[in-house]
Amino acid sequence: MNSTKLSKQDKRRFIGNLSLKRCFIAAKALLLTIVILNYGTSAVNAAPQSLRADIKIRLILNTLSDSPSVRIAKDPRNNTLYYLKRNGEIYRVNLGSSTSTLVYNSSNHNIGETQGLAIGPNGTIYLVGNADLVNNQTKAIIVKGEIQSGTQQRIWSILAKSAGYPKSKTAYDHRFNGVVVSPDGSFIYVNSGSRTDHGEVQSSDGLYPNTREVGLTACILRLPSNGKNLFLANNRATLKTAGYIFAEGIRNTFDMAFAPNGDLFGTENGPDRDMSEELNWLRLGGNYGFPWRIGGTDNPQQFPNYNPANDRLLDPRFNAVQKGYFRNDPTFPIRPNVTLIEPIPNLGPDADSYRDPVDGKVKDASVLGQSFSSFTAHRSPLGLVFDTQGVMSPEFNRDGFMLSWTPGDSTGETVAGPFKDPSQDLLHLNLTKVGTTNYKFNATRIVKDFSNPIDSEIIGNKIYVLEYGGNEGIWEVTMPTQ
Repeated sequence: MNSTKLSKQDKRRFIGNLSLKRCFIAAKALLLTIVILNYGTSAVNAAPQSLRADIKIRLILNTLSDSPSVRIAKDPRNNTLYYLKRNGEIYRVNLGSSTSTLVYNSSNHNIGETQGLAIGPNGTIYLVGNADLVNNQTKAIIVKGEIQSGTQQRIWSILAKSAGYPKSKTAYDHRFNGVVVSPDGSFIYVNSGSRTDHGEVQSSDGLYPNTREVGLTACILRLPSNGKNLFLANNRATLKTAGYIFAEGIRNTFDMAFAPNGDLFGTENGPDRDMSEELNWLRLGGNYGFPWRIGGTDNPQQFPNYNPANDRLLDPRFNAVQKGYFRNDPTFPIRPNVTLIEPIPNLGPDADSYRDPVDGKVKDASVLGQSFSSFTAHRSPLGLVFDTQGVMSPEFNRDGFMLSWTPGDSTGETVAGPFKDPSQDLLHLNLTKVGTTNYKFNATRIVKDFSNPIDSEIIGNKIYVLEYGGNEGIWEVTMPTQ
């Protein structure tokens, strides 16, 4: 990537909850903590198809089993590929023989529900999981498997545990999920998603009156990779004092990745309102707006005159709309007196449909000559990777690539998901830095028809896509080289 070119669980919330459902729900109610909030997985699709003659696709293997596949990662030392099951099983992939071998499970690392997997430059595996507690509480557990000196055996230990904190008992308990390791291996960055859809009160059937977000939710934490038994208090001020808060105002950044220039990016999943999903340049101390700004626009519930009956962006097929979570809300928290960082604008040509809040019609931002922050509503952007080695052809060199989980409607709005946007694809993200304040990008579809793609990894000019739906395939996408 040069100085100017960075060179949108089961469904979108797998990205939170983990009581995922493997059927379509007519509402966007459940997505990945693993959040998959609500859109269950899609029916088994035909094989994914390349949209360019110079991009090739082949099936490596199917990973379908009793527990869903949720993450894929490589060991940077030798490019060995691993995938993670929600029950904590980790499999090593043999690309040559298209087979996999179970190498670790919960008996090794002691986490029974996992949502995050990353591997550091020295081969250390980092796992992020969650555990249910009494009184509808949860806690996060982050472990690491370090290579024992002189061997290839890993010793597992606890890097950090959180205090217990209240779940909302809804589809919006995103919990701890995405994790990425800094390029030098010194830190891990962990996403803790929101417990609400859009900042509304969620009292967990009265257990936690007047509770919206809490100290441990809606943020990204940065933890030292050499940490041991760190304690993460459910108190934002305490977390900040310890230096653990990296960014705030995050609804659910289920996936993060470092670009070739060292900048950190994250995909952000939006609410059950037709608000766009985000791509953000994540920076230390930044506040990304949730719940006051979502998808580059104001959350109307913060305003005293809000009347949901007049809100053209509320689709009755979605869970939060059906449950009445969009309401006139006089006690909505006051917006903080800080600069809220806006999403990166998408200049098209793809993934940029939006519903006009004035007339309720679905429109195409780039066709109208408008920028758009950042992806079509309900896409559930995941699986962000970059050509960090700079091996791809000039058109793609050092650029980004991203998946989207949710099945959409390519011509209309007949599904509870993306409108006039098929989604379930691989996008090429051509990013350009705009001074020191932000980026802009063009999004172009290059592969279509995955089945709930949930994560990806990149090795050289090959992108490996893991599906959550169908047979949970791992697909190899070969990109053109220099």
